[in-house]
Amino acid sequence: QLQLVESGGGLVQPGGSLRLSCAASGFTLDYYNIGWFRQAPGKEREGVSCISSSDGSTYYADSVKGRFTISRDNAKNTVYLQMNSLEVEDTGVYYCAAEFDPTVQVMCILRPRPYDRWGQGTQVTVSS
Repeated sequence: QLQLVESGGGLVQPGGSLRLSCAASGFTLDYYNIGWFRQAPGKEREGVSCISSSDGSTYYADSVKGRFTISRDNAKNTVYLQMNSLEVEDTGVYYCAAEFDPTVQVMCILRPRPYDRWGQGTQVTVSS
């Protein structure tokens, strides 16, 4: 079964940190761009960060630049999102998604449409 599984969410105080993991099973992430998205109650899903399969290029939403770091470990078939200096506005369900890129040339983007595999999400709550 091909799936992505997120973990690492939880409740944290403002200013705290969390590390999310996105583990793939049933397929290898080598030929996939990976994106992290989040959705807060009553809001649309928004792109947070992504990493390209080609050269490891990374992109971040302006709201998380300097605070979040995305990385991938192909040997572990896992992508991580390190989140520091968390703010209340970071609260939401975080999803990882994979876009198949057999050419290993396509740059990742922070929009949901090209991603065709999604995890079930992990809740992140930032509150005092």
